[in-house]
Order: sequence, then structure tokens, then C-alpha cells
Amino acid sequence: MKDDHEFLIWLGGELALLPAVEAVALGGSRALGQNRPDSDWDFAIYYRERFDPADLRAKGWEGDVSELGGWGGGVMNGGAWLQVEDRRVDVHYRDLAEVKHWCAEAEHGRFDKELLLFYVAGIPTYVVMAELALNEVLVGDLPRPEYPDALADEAARRWKGDAIASLSYGQAALRSRGDDVVALANTSRALVEASHGILAEAKQWVLNEKGIVQRAGLDEEASMLLVASDLSQLALAMARIQSRFMA
Repeated sequence: MKDDHEFLIWLGGELALLPAVEAVALGGSRALGQNRPDSDWDFAIYYRERFDPADLRAKGWEGDVSELGGWGGGVMNGGAWLQVEDRRVDVHYRDLAEVKHWCAEAEHGRFDKELLLFYVAGIPTYVVMAELALNEVLVGDLPRPEYPDALADEAARRWKGDAIASLSYGQAALRSRGDDVVALANTSRALVEASHGILAEAKQWVLNEKGIVQRAGLDEEASMLLVASDLSQLALAMARIQSRFMA
């Protein structure tokens, strides 16, 4: 059995040998030094032109290998969930042309938000720039961008605006229909959106929504929402959240 360092070097090299792959990077908690012993291993493979997932399947590792676009398309354009030497491994496909495009857009403060499973507020296209800034390059040559001023300004503005809209819709659903599910869901989304905006203004990269509310300092507001036990308490929590960060 390989130790972690040996496994990292070995698997990075194996992924780099796949046709069309020009670079491999370690991502997630292990790249940030925040991993637990049982944390997954996250890898990104950067390819030129068209990558064929059949080449990854041919490695014979146990698990699921998606087609290109199999995870919804857009910046999250597919990947694999694998079991390699008793380790859980995620592989993300990264088209270098797409990465270059969205990095150029981010430099000018432009980005899209894409619907993606397991994401409450969607995934911003500048996540590919965040990955370049934070991931550990194992093979190949990749840029290490700084957080663009234009992106910090525009992302902070857009996320805050979306948070206000989500909360307002949730309040209307609670007030007019007593719909606590829609109210709670939209307020939760508003907290995530507001957190994105706070972190963007501070030029702090975000890779996903895990722990984002705590990072942004909105955990007290989240607690208000979670302890609400009836419609009146939910309405009060939503009003307090509004006064906290949506004035």
C-alpha cells in the first residue's frame, strides 16, 4: 500500500498520461491542507481539444466515469467518482479553452451562475479561476491568478442583489400563503448568496458552498433560522436576517 505522498505522485502521473491531458492538479481539502484522514482525493485534469472519458475508464478503476457534460454541462462538465487503492477519488474534467474563456470574463467582472446538483445558490463560472488560484499543480504548467478587482466589485454587487431577491420572495411566500417550506428554502439560499457576496468583496476565493455561511460570518443568522419552530418565529428570523445584511 502506497503512503499518501506516494499515492499522490503516482495517481497524478497516471492521469497525466491520458490522451489530450496537459496538466493535473490536486484540489479540494487536501490542496488547502484542511483534509481529514478519510477525506476524498480531488483531482482536476486539464485537457486540450476533446478528452475521451473512455481513456479514463480503460484504467480499470472501480467507480463511475461520466461522459463530457455528464454533470450538467457548463463549467462542471463531467468527471468520475472512483475507488483507487482503497481511496475515494474524484476526477473533474477541465477544458483548457473553457477555463481560459471564463478566466478572461472574470478579469472583466463578468460571470454566469449555473444550476448544479448539491448547490443551493448555483455555481459561479469563476470557480475555474478559483481552482487555478488554490489547487496544487502536480503535472504541467497552469497560471496562478490573483482575485480581479472587477470581479470582487461585480460579484459582491450581484450576489447581494440576488440575496435580497431570494429573501423577499421567501417573505412573500410566508406572508401570503403561509408556505414555510418555500420561505425556509429561499431564506437559506439568501444566506448562501449573501455569503458569496461578502467573500467576493473580501477577495476570498470560493470553491463550493461547504462552510460558506460560517466563513462569511453569518452563522448567527443561520442559527436564528434553524431554531424557528413556528411561522411567527420564522417570520421574525427572516426579518432579523433582513436587517442584518440586506439594508
